[in-house]
Amino acid sequence: MASEKRTFVPGIGRIIQCDDCVSEGADWLAESDSRFADALKLTGPLPLRRRPEGFAQLLSAIVSQQVSVASANAIWKRMQDAKLTGPRKIMWASDDDLRAAGLSRQKIRYARALAEARIDFSALRNAPDDQVIATLVQVPGIGVWTAEIYAMFSLGRADVFAHGDLALQEAARVLFDLPERPKERQMRQLAEAWSPWRSVAARILWAYYRVAKDREGIR
Repeated sequence: MASEKRTFVPGIGRIIQCDDCVSEGADWLAESDSRFADALKLTGPLPLRRRPEGFAQLLSAIVSQQVSVASANAIWKRMQDAKLTGPRKIMWASDDDLRAAGLSRQKIRYARALAEARIDFSALRNAPDDQVIATLVQVPGIGVWTAEIYAMFSLGRADVFAHGDLALQEAARVLFDLPERPKERQMRQLAEAWSPWRSVAARILWAYYRVAKDREGIR
């Protein structure tokens, strides 16, 4: 009972807090659809992928846009060294300070917009999924995908799915033997059957994508 209280929030649903939560969702999906069971045989145990909440996590997501992982890590390290990872620091910093850390003109604008948005991250923790996403996408530089990823991994929402993610779409094409890669609308229809564990379905498909990429020649 105590474990259930920690992992279920009325009005929101299941919260993924530990590996056991992921395993429970994976077992449910495998029982619901044998193709998920087949995928899990190839992928093995799924990662928890929980991330911190708050301003810095979203700022890091902005930093990572349209650059390599190595470049994003290097920029983020410079920002951390310069103590430019909090909203007040971003607002007080000059454009030259932010450029010196590696931010482009557009990302400086996005970083300042995030700081000025004054998002109540504690309130997001208890907000419904659609409200979380609607709140975040109001900030320039944060799209639906970034908002969904934040809900899935920073807030641990068990029933959120990144329908526009190309890797998820391609993994679904291969796993479910679809004639072509499903577009976002079709992915939404497919994912309805995976509720209340859509974020675990996403974990399976991401893991399956990495396995099937070599086996099936996915590009």
